[in-house]
Amino acid sequence: MLVYRGMDVGTAKPTAEELAGTVFRGADLVEPDEPFSAGRWLDAARAAFDEADAAGRDVVVAGGTGLYVTALLRGIDAPASDPALRARLDEIAARDGGIAELAARAEALCPGSTARIDAANPRRLIRLIEILESEPRHREPEEGAAANCAATASDVQSAPLAGLWFDPDRLALRIERRARAMFANGALQRETEALLASHPGFERSTAGVGIGYAEALALLRGEISEEEAIGLVAARTRRLAKKQRTWWRHQADVVWVPGPEDQSDVPRAASAILDAWRRHGKTSVAI
Repeated sequence: MLVYRGMDVGTAKPTAEELAGTVFRGADLVEPDEPFSAGRWLDAARAAFDEADAAGRDVVVAGGTGLYVTALLRGIDAPASDPALRARLDEIAARDGGIAELAARAEALCPGSTARIDAANPRRLIRLIEILESEPRHREPEEGAAANCAATASDVQSAPLAGLWFDPDRLALRIERRARAMFANGALQRETEALLASHPGFERSTAGVGIGYAEALALLRGEISEEEAIGLVAARTRRLAKKQRTWWRHQADVVWVPGPEDQSDVPRAASAILDAWRRHGKTSVAI
């Protein structure tokens, strides 16, 4: 939702003071009633990476949208995970000798593929198998198959992501505070009214059903009270947080760092993230 212009309160966009000299890209890309896609976001990401490369600077990608992160790491056409296959492979990984069994399965699909990844890491083995099983050409003894195997393994083997982990109960309290802050002094209501005035189609757009905005619209129509709106925003956000926790545990290779307890704990969490980056190096992207 950061890509939409004028949607600042409900998305908690960083302020100019918070950015303080940081070059920030990826926000305010389109109008709130304009269609958007992961492909368009990748185009913007590619431009940001090119800009950083030209300036000799690194890029820090922050966020929690699994679809966009997957597109950045693997590309738009990367095979999606098959939930049934993933569940079977997870079961294998959890039992005694499971890692060796997964490695043998990957080697049967594509000889030599496990030599190019951290074969002791079950997440990478599982992802390698998923990709290999989705691409039958790797199983054919045709010319170039070995090169294809190597390329696939190289795609899987990349530095892990660094993630901030919050205890769900503590996170629920933070979500409640955030929901109340959005509606404090009518801030989100005024922003939503302005969006409606400038974009008549906002109410029916993808942006208009986003967390916070759908509730603000219902509040403006007199369908719910402010307290009900706050409760609905908190509940939807908790569900999203739970969904994201599940996604990140099963779909990505992540080094988890305890998130900051409060503002005074931010330096400790930031230092831990930096340590993870220094230890593992940069994560490869597909753009």
